[in-house]
Amino acid sequence: MMKKLYQTAFLAGCLFSLPACDSYLDIQPVGKVIPSTLEDYRALLATAYDKKMSDRGVCELRTDAAFVSASSSYDVNIYQDIEIWNDVNPGASTRQFGWSDYYSNIYYANAIISKQDEIADGSPEDVNQLVGEAYMMRGYMHFLLVNLYGEPYTKAGGPESKAVPLKWDMDLEGTPGRVTVKEIYDAVLSDIARAKTLMSKDIWETQYIYRFSSLAAEALESRVYLYMGEWEKAYQAAEQVLKVKADLVDLNASGGETPKLPGEFDSAEMINAYEIICGESNAPSIKVAPAFVERYENGKDLRRATYFSQNDNGNYISVRGGKSQYKCSFRTGELYLNAAEAAARLGKLPEARERLLQLVKNRYTQAGYEEKAKAAEAMGQEELVQEILDERMRELAFEGHYWFDLRRTSRPRIEKEIGGKSYVLEENDSRYTLRIPQDAIDANPGLQN
Repeated sequence: MMKKLYQTAFLAGCLFSLPACDSYLDIQPVGKVIPSTLEDYRALLATAYDKKMSDRGVCELRTDAAFVSASSSYDVNIYQDIEIWNDVNPGASTRQFGWSDYYSNIYYANAIISKQDEIADGSPEDVNQLVGEAYMMRGYMHFLLVNLYGEPYTKAGGPESKAVPLKWDMDLEGTPGRVTVKEIYDAVLSDIARAKTLMSKDIWETQYIYRFSSLAAEALESRVYLYMGEWEKAYQAAEQVLKVKADLVDLNASGGETPKLPGEFDSAEMINAYEIICGESNAPSIKVAPAFVERYENGKDLRRATYFSQNDNGNYISVRGGKSQYKCSFRTGELYLNAAEAAARLGKLPEARERLLQLVKNRYTQAGYEEKAKAAEAMGQEELVQEILDERMRELAFEGHYWFDLRRTSRPRIEKEIGGKSYVLEENDSRYTLRIPQDAIDANPGLQN
């Protein structure tokens, strides 16, 4: 299975206009027999950075935030089985979630990691930075895979359940089996730790903001620990980021003009702009549920008017969908919420309120902020945690977080009425975890075990 999987990566390497791609050594950015220089290997990692990873955005359809318009038979054919959680017998046209793209990126990362001592014509600092980014790429791809195809870490029995293969080598002949959720998380944390020792770039200049950095590594570490329920570690990692970069976009300060939104690649909040979560291929098909828009207080929550608009058919759409400037993997808004949630769950309520309200002040009118601040001050621990989760839902909607947040927290019951028929995702439903794609299973039947 992995040989077939990596052949996809070899073919991707042919975009460098080679006459043939017979082994990983033929993936050459500048037309040489093998990649050898820092420039060659930087171009190799750029191939991974160029992949359009949009699964997190499509997962919004599995929540109560989004729907597919019945007026487009094309959209229905492509996306409705995802919307109604029909994973067992989806239609032939149903859009598949990724598998080979993730492992292709892991392949590129492994190629750089395994050859790091042979990279020529680069300073030790620049080589280390590149290799650190490769560790981050490998870790992040495994993290996304385990959160698509593995049980939530916080679910009873989740850490010990089988998830996806862990690929840390260049063996093309093996057919690796699935390892546990815990083993994947341990590997991700190991890659982050290694990346942090190698990368010297805190954050890249705007034109290179898609590249991973040491600050992105801290941000990913915070997210990983949050998904594990390791609250103290999640809090410390988030606070470490905010010590270096704490900027927030103030939606009150637009001066009558349309403000630059937090999720734009060149916004003040951006830490890493690797992914276009809702890309041009799927964004037009994903509409925002009117009931979801109502969760933003009209006249008080400034995100209601800035994050959403209505099209000619009267459907709400996310203004961030399908537009290249809305590239975002990590930004400070998420880190404020990571710190707030972790602090609240630890019983550090003053710290939780402070981080929550720092974000709220930049997202609500003055009157709305004062109302929120007064309400937050009266909240006990449980109520404050829920308020923070609600703010995560609003702040990070259509940036690929909502489905993952539902998975790691309550996995609630969701019911949808579509075409006069009711569809239900039950509480703790097994469909909160995706099935491994059939073509991957066909290539490696051992993935069923």
